[in-house]
Amino acid sequence: MEARKPFYVDLNDKQEYQRLMQAPQTLGIKAGRVFLGPGDECGSHSTEAREELLVFLNGRGQAVFEGKDRLLVGKGKVLYIPPHTQHNIVNTGSDPLVYVFCVTPTK
Repeated sequence: MEARKPFYVDLNDKQEYQRLMQAPQTLGIKAGRVFLGPGDECGSHSTEAREELLVFLNGRGQAVFEGKDRLLVGKGKVLYIPPHTQHNIVNTGSDPLVYVFCVTPTK
């Protein structure tokens, strides 16, 4: 297997999605910075066989699970989403909701 080396990525100042890392840079981690304007949402999707971690940098919103269960999220919060979990992130505030996600395979 090819040896991996440490690297970093600068977060940009753009108010849009920014890909941070994915294969072949990593062994399976995918990461990005998401920017949701007021009233926007990322769209309901499943983690499938992956774990997901979200670190909220700005704003406030809700994490909606299976279309019904809700958790409040926002600046200073970290959210764990287990494998095979249908979820959506919704900006419920008046400021941008900004977060970094990291998704990793469970095997």
